[in-house]
Amino acid sequence: MTPADRYASVRYLVDDVRAALDFYTTHLGFQVNSDAAPAFADAVRGPLRLLLSGPASSGARATPADATDPGRNRIHLVVDDLAAEINRLRDAGVSFRSELVSGPGGRQILLADPAGNLVELFQPAR
Repeated sequence: MTPADRYASVRYLVDDVRAALDFYTTHLGFQVNSDAAPAFADAVRGPLRLLLSGPASSGARATPADATDPGRNRIHLVVDDLAAEINRLRDAGVSFRSELVSGPGGRQILLADPAGNLVELFQPAR
């Protein structure tokens, strides 16, 4: 396996690379892989490599002007105890973008990074 094959990468366009990197490493268990803030940084969690591209990054510059607003897409992070994660994040001052939703596959809640990109925390049904 080459280093490029080790991770599935997702690029998020962010207004403030440092704030985004701090959010993902402080609250969601990501580890810094590289840090070229303010233009770019990336962080990893398991097989996910999250590319955080600021306005000066090549990734952001290559994006059409009408495609820079956050959408309804999101990264999906599986957690063992969703209630504990919600309490931990609320205690840290993180706000949520949805209420807790339960379905046949499990329970989920949405939060947003400092740029408004969505993150889903999901606990599978037992």
